[in-house]
Amino acid sequence: MNRIWNFVAQNSLLLIGGAVLALIWANLAPDSYHQLVHLSIWSDAPIGLVEMHDGQAVRVLTLHFLINDLLMALFFAMAAKEVWEAVILSDGSLRGKKALTPLIATLGGMMGPVAVYLTLAILLGSLAEMGRGWAIPTATDIAFSYLVGRMVFGARHPAIGFLLLLAIADDAAGLAILAVFYPSGDLALAWLLLSVAAAVAVWLLANWLPRRLDRGRQDRPNSTWARRVLGAWPYVIAGCLSWYGFYRAGLHPALGLLPIIPAIPHAERDFGIFAEEERHATDLLNRIEHALKLPVQLVLCAFGVVNAGVEFSAVSTPTLLVLAGLMIGKPLGITLFGWFAANVLRLGLPDGMALRDLPVVGCVAAIGFTVALFVASVAFPAGAVQDAAKMGALLSLASAIVALLAGRLLAVRRLA
Repeated sequence: MNRIWNFVAQNSLLLIGGAVLALIWANLAPDSYHQLVHLSIWSDAPIGLVEMHDGQAVRVLTLHFLINDLLMALFFAMAAKEVWEAVILSDGSLRGKKALTPLIATLGGMMGPVAVYLTLAILLGSLAEMGRGWAIPTATDIAFSYLVGRMVFGARHPAIGFLLLLAIADDAAGLAILAVFYPSGDLALAWLLLSVAAAVAVWLLANWLPRRLDRGRQDRPNSTWARRVLGAWPYVIAGCLSWYGFYRAGLHPALGLLPIIPAIPHAERDFGIFAEEERHATDLLNRIEHALKLPVQLVLCAFGVVNAGVEFSAVSTPTLLVLAGLMIGKPLGITLFGWFAANVLRLGLPDGMALRDLPVVGCVAAIGFTVALFVASVAFPAGAVQDAAKMGALLSLASAIVALLAGRLLAVRRLA
């Protein structure tokens, strides 16, 4: 049983289980499913969705908000930690100019889907009605793409770091698109100063200052006291402040912990993206990640439950547009732009990654789920068109099968 549980936890199969449960539930008993998703946990709360009650705007903490906007921040933080180490440490797999290649590939992974979506919409004569959904297929789901990426490449393949950086940049750009092209209200970007201040303050007070006071002292009493007595608590408090800053700024709060990651004491060397050797590391950043692994797996399961419940009858033209944008435009754009960056611009690829890995990365990145569903909900009003667009995002999970087949066909070297 221990071996079975470890396999489930390490490969994020709980996430798929939650998604399958949601699909079955939403199609067999849609009313009870939607009651659960929109369950009100706390009315008139300090955080949550703004709803109108008796003519007054109040914040309601729902189950959906709790999981998507609050708890999923832990997963994004874990992914960001791995990318941060790969970029900042001297032997990091994405250090230096090679980090530019996945960023340029990200640009292709966004332009490709938009081009395919709009071209098909024009050919089908539905541009006027469907044009607002052009941004839906630009997103890459970090959680699912990481899961499938590990299945295709293995946990230690450098393509995992490439994929994570691409997915994070992709979703960050997707959120920027939401702010610019789909405004839901006035942004309050001044609140981001709270996130920046929290990150700078915790780095200065809990990281830099103890080391500064210990200069020339081999016993390092201040650093030892900060590590043993304070532990992770200063960073937990800073993380809460940073999350709240993102929330009040109008940006997706699930990314609210990212500014704190660089402030946490980290290892001196990069073990590789989600490498098993990290469990032996004693730095605070790796200890925090190790403690969060099981809770995050449970969060991913809950995330699948509250997001994947779409009825199969919703399939129509928007489904085709979104699905084609993701499954055709994504791999095409990532492959072409990645090849251009690596060969023409001579930026190269991470050590151990080959050009034949790029189309496979593109297939994995074609899984659009979290941000794609969110963009669909703001691009179209509630109804048949919105549901059909969401179904396209959900059906893009079929890219996992395409990615596995492409990995076999292109003889991808798997590093477990």
